Amino acid sequence: MRMTALWRRAAAEFVGTAALVTTVVGSGIMAQTLSTDGAVRLLANSTATVFGLAVLIAVFGPISGAHFNPVVSLADWWLGRRTRTGLAIPDVGGYVAAQTGGAIAGAIIANLMFDLPAIAWSQTIRSGAHLWFAEIVATTGLVVVIVGLVRTGKAAIIPAAVGAYIGAAYWFTSSTSFANPAVTIGRAFTDTYAGIAPGSVAGFVAAQAIGMVAALGLIAVCYPVGPAETAVMTNAAPEERQAQHA
Repeated sequence: MRMTALWRRAAAEFVGTAALVTTVVGSGIMAQTLSTDGAVRLLANSTATVFGLAVLIAVFGPISGAHFNPVVSLADWWLGRRTRTGLAIPDVGGYVAAQTGGAIAGAIIANLMFDLPAIAWSQTIRSGAHLWFAEIVATTGLVVVIVGLVRTGKAAIIPAAVGAYIGAAYWFTSSTSFANPAVTIGRAFTDTYAGIAPGSVAGFVAAQAIGMVAALGLIAVCYPVGPAETAVMTNAAPEERQAQHA
């Protein structure tokens, strides 16, 4: 993946994140239009996001890794910084800029598709310790799912697994699992079902950053080695595993 030019990877991150936010916001608008039942709206919104996210990861994964999320890009850099297997710092900057720009573009696209103003600042206030805690939990789980699958040699199922996790987190977190600073910023540009008031963005982003740090701690404990080393350790006899840890 790192052999691909940064501009090409950044373009994939821009388009992928834009499509993701278009899916989230657009399905939210459609759900709000078709139903007044809160549970039905959340079901419609989460279902569209599950399928849309899985497809987008499968499509753009071979190009950029399909991060679509500054937290994932920063975690990738941190975990691979010593072995130079992750993103370089300039790559992180390019990814984050592309993701944020893509998220804003995605909200604008969704607004225009439903004949709404291109930019309408959300009036939905999402603030409070319980929501911030929910974002910490959601973001921690997301990063652990991704890295855990990579480090156990199961990267092939990441599209389905990440889609499923986010779909579940829509329902088990009080914040409906934004778990993504770029998407959070993008959703401030739409005054619709999926929006978040600009004044609430900072609290969500701070919680997501804390979630990333918590995830890195869990990864260090549960998944301290890469796929090849894990395979060797799993297949080795007990005495060999003890020697490998010595």
